[in-house]
Amino acid sequence: MLEWPSVHRIIAAAFAEDVGAIDLTSETVIPAEARATFVLRTRETIVVCGIDVAEAVFRSRAPQCGFEAGAKDGAKVEKGTVLATVTGPARALLTAERTALNLLSHMSAVATVTRRYVERIEGTKAQLIDTRKTTPGLRAIEKHATSVGGARNHRLDLAGGIMIKDNHISVCGSIAAAVARARATAPVLTKIEVECDRLDQVKEAVEAGADVIMLDNMKPPMLAEAVAMVAGRVPLEASGGVNLDTIRAIAETGVDFISVGRITQGAPPVDIGLDATIEA
Repeated sequence: MLEWPSVHRIIAAAFAEDVGAIDLTSETVIPAEARATFVLRTRETIVVCGIDVAEAVFRSRAPQCGFEAGAKDGAKVEKGTVLATVTGPARALLTAERTALNLLSHMSAVATVTRRYVERIEGTKAQLIDTRKTTPGLRAIEKHATSVGGARNHRLDLAGGIMIKDNHISVCGSIAAAVARARATAPVLTKIEVECDRLDQVKEAVEAGADVIMLDNMKPPMLAEAVAMVAGRVPLEASGGVNLDTIRAIAETGVDFISVGRITQGAPPVDIGLDATIEA
């Protein structure tokens, strides 16, 4: 679900960056009374994400514009599909064009890559989850895009759960000590996850009462050993070294979750264009 206060902040920041003091081209070239119909069209096969965000971008400049969606978020559409049609004052909509395209293209890129990963692990029990490896300032829309692509969200921010990683363990002295300190002060419904990169740490985390264990940078044979050792007592998350070539073997070890930073960090932009037709 989109966090609209965050989305509006992203749109405002994008306009501040892109427009500056004035859209000099539109103000000098386009007559004030001109109206146009703009068609958003994908130029490649994509998983659509960000239609509502694109509408919000256009309406922020032209509140009374007409906006008709031609595709829904989550739909996989072919090259040439009309994603939306926008009608209104040409100057304002042209000023909004790049911001709308940037956000729509980026969100659809994340959803498209996410869907590829999800399809690779179909038939296994593993669920794909995202990470906090997001573009600074864009987490709200990137996390939404991964969910549209078929993943589940991990923590939205540091307040969203307790993740005890190697540096926390080093400072506390042990996994047991770190978990005990977290358990003593955390809100009662907060889950505690522990990162482990060795099997002896997995054993210690289970004994310490961790709610979830992250298996960090383990190869499939070691992951399978961890799954057998834990025997369903604690959900297991595999992380590190995951790509489209490795994710299936990781999923087949029996882990519950696989976290992938690449779905937000490495999503290549998709090609979406805007074509305008002057109204009669």
